[in-house]
Amino acid sequence: MYKRKNLSIFILLLSVFFTFYSCNSNKKSVDNSEVSKVSLKNAFANNFHIGTTLNAWQIMGRQPEELKVATENFNSIVAENIMKSARIQPKEGEFNFELADEFVKIGEENNMHIHGHTLIWHSQAPDWFFVDKDGNTVSKEVLTQRMKDHIHTVVGRYKGRIHSWDVVNEAIEDDGNYRNSKFYQILGEDFIKLAFEFAHEADPEAHLYYNDYSMAVPGKRAGVVRMVEKLQKEGITVHGIGMQGHIGLNHPDIREFEESLEAYGSLGKVMITELDLSVLPSPWGDAGAEISDNYEYEDKMNPFPKGLPVDVEQQFTKRYVEFFALFLKHQDKIERVALWGVNDGNSWKNNWPVRGRTDYPLLFDRENNPKPVVKELIELAAAK
Repeated sequence: MYKRKNLSIFILLLSVFFTFYSCNSNKKSVDNSEVSKVSLKNAFANNFHIGTTLNAWQIMGRQPEELKVATENFNSIVAENIMKSARIQPKEGEFNFELADEFVKIGEENNMHIHGHTLIWHSQAPDWFFVDKDGNTVSKEVLTQRMKDHIHTVVGRYKGRIHSWDVVNEAIEDDGNYRNSKFYQILGEDFIKLAFEFAHEADPEAHLYYNDYSMAVPGKRAGVVRMVEKLQKEGITVHGIGMQGHIGLNHPDIREFEESLEAYGSLGKVMITELDLSVLPSPWGDAGAEISDNYEYEDKMNPFPKGLPVDVEQQFTKRYVEFFALFLKHQDKIERVALWGVNDGNSWKNNWPVRGRTDYPLLFDRENNPKPVVKELIELAAAK
């Protein structure tokens, strides 16, 4: 009788244990299932805008599945190329707003934060900006008027609709000196001041940013801080800094990135712009993004043409999570974190700095499926 009683108690306790274990296992399963249903934009809704880039095909409706990924997962958009000056005003006085209008319409229809990129940039400025009808370099007065006309027309068209702008892009070298661009050669450093003045005149409510790459480099950090502090002391409206996030598995040093984030945050709001994480070797080993630099294809520079090995995928996920943890730590300084592309297949990193490579720098794969990192980022946001 005593043995039977003990056996009954043992069976009862075993039953309770398995019931408890089963309930907790189911709970974990439900929690993971629920997490997978949460979009990135909802996960970071209380932290900062989470954005992506739209290219011409997506804007024109030729890639509806990619546009669907963008609108379901992001709450901010920026145009990749179609709003750069050479595209939007290829000839003096002849503006083409067709794609830009459609881009803004997509943002408005989906209740998104809309960012304009970019008003003044040396790399994709039309040649006519800098020369007269005979091919001679124009005067300061002529270039100033052309900048004013361009900025007033573009920003004015979208006044109250585009919320923020990259007013000037990539004007400072890594050593902190001004880039010797055509704008600088003709107008000196005043071209930056003028650009911000004109943008503020055209839309006093829009947030105005200076945007650049390699922003964790100490020399560039010092140069950008020096430039923006000078502008602000002169009463020029500069709301914040865009830190391009073209990162790799081993660069930049995340401590240097944080130091820059803190330095720029002392000047205004920060946007993490053009974020992508290349897993491929770099010809020069740093995090630059000078688009004029190109290198010949070599097999050794394209090590993963068929897909990422598990260990590299894990490194990729870990690195993204580390950076997003940093962004959350400094969320009081950050207005927006934006990926430079919707999926791996349309990332510029497949063709730069070596054309024809297969890179995997974004959060969604070539079939528009979320990578494991997406779930990790959502869980990271939920834990904060």
